[in-house]
Amino acid sequence: MLSLTSGPPAFNCRGVSRRSALKAGVLGLSGLTLPNLLAMKAQAKSSTPEKSVILIWLDGGPSQLETYDPKPDAPAEYRGPQGIVKTNIPGVNLCDWMPETAKIIDKVSLIRSLHHDNGDHFAAGHWMTTGKFGSSATKLPQVYPSVGSYIAKTKGPIAPGMPAYVGLPAAQTIYLYPGYMGAAYLGGQFNPFQVNREEAYLGSEDACRVRTPKWLKSLSGGTSFTGKRSLVQQLDGLRRDIDQTGTLAEMDVFQRQAMDLVLGSQAREAFDFDKEDPKALDRYGKGPWAHYTAMARRLVEAGVRFVTVDMPHWDDHSDIKKGHGRKVPVVDRAVAALVNDLDERGLLETTIVLVMGEFGRTPKINTGQPGIPIPGRDHWGNAISAMIAGGGIKPGVVVGKTNAKAEHPVERAFKPADLLATVYHQLGIDHTAMFKDHTGRPIPILDQGEPIKELVRAP
Repeated sequence: MLSLTSGPPAFNCRGVSRRSALKAGVLGLSGLTLPNLLAMKAQAKSSTPEKSVILIWLDGGPSQLETYDPKPDAPAEYRGPQGIVKTNIPGVNLCDWMPETAKIIDKVSLIRSLHHDNGDHFAAGHWMTTGKFGSSATKLPQVYPSVGSYIAKTKGPIAPGMPAYVGLPAAQTIYLYPGYMGAAYLGGQFNPFQVNREEAYLGSEDACRVRTPKWLKSLSGGTSFTGKRSLVQQLDGLRRDIDQTGTLAEMDVFQRQAMDLVLGSQAREAFDFDKEDPKALDRYGKGPWAHYTAMARRLVEAGVRFVTVDMPHWDDHSDIKKGHGRKVPVVDRAVAALVNDLDERGLLETTIVLVMGEFGRTPKINTGQPGIPIPGRDHWGNAISAMIAGGGIKPGVVVGKTNAKAEHPVERAFKPADLLATVYHQLGIDHTAMFKDHTGRPIPILDQGEPIKELVRAP
């Protein structure tokens, strides 16, 4: 969990190595800073029903055409190698790699007209997770807080003794921890609690079953004081070596209380993944992406407010059929199982499920990368698709439309801020509320954006 790297160095499409990116994005590296700021307990409770969020983050940028916005009538170089699967909503089709989502289309909604017009992984990742332009490939550190961190700060955990914000296996964006999933000037205590850094960057096809995190099992004597103190001391030492933000003193005030929370009996039970029924896990599919999606359900059921399930490696510049062809079916099965599972447990009405990445892919297929002459798709921020369900969101709705080649919106164009404003609205959070940055200047949660009216039920 405390490892600074995961596997041998590898490079993303910007030429930034994982190891270098981790060093550049070292903010909040240890991940133990829970978003449960105890001082927020004094805040008056809202009358809005308690709701949680599960974000399925497709890091690297999934293709809109090979997921939620296929174009079967487009020229071959645009429509790609796949066909379509019809849904029970007339005229609404999905890529044929998504048959399970097609079956539950009446429980979910699609946004097909998102855009921010930026092809930079870092700028786009920051924009989608915060609702604002801020960071970029030339300015990596996070500028504005993430949606998860704002929700953690304003709402806290649903159940006492649980963290408010959790990353499975570890929340990250573009090989940065916590990257643009972090809290920025809200303070490190609102960063996601990283469950298992050792399993970061697992692919959809990796053959392994998610197990209870080693850090939980390694605590000698369970919740003994000695075990807690040892773990806290290790994390304190690491943080003092790497912290560059000036927020260390603030983090220290709450982290020991946070440790008591996460090591309490209720949290220990929730994080003990070995207790999950293997048959229930297999409903979600095989491999880590599927099982961590099932674990997200376990955590929100136990009272975690916001859970990010990280699913990396979507940057398929070459061989879109092989690359997306391995990943899309895994997401399709896992997300459909999650929605059905939440529904059967009576949790869908109070749990938002959001599936998105930092951008879409170029509508016209390329000729491959140098040395890999197999067609793929490049970065495309001009047309992005996302899925949202639960939490009071209107189901069975398809909002927005792109042109015949999925190049850009032609109906109901939305920015990331509109999507996040919708999430905030459903949780009873005023997205215009102000919070002070490091200079003491008040900054609104969102500068622009309004809840998407087609998705929001009337009071």
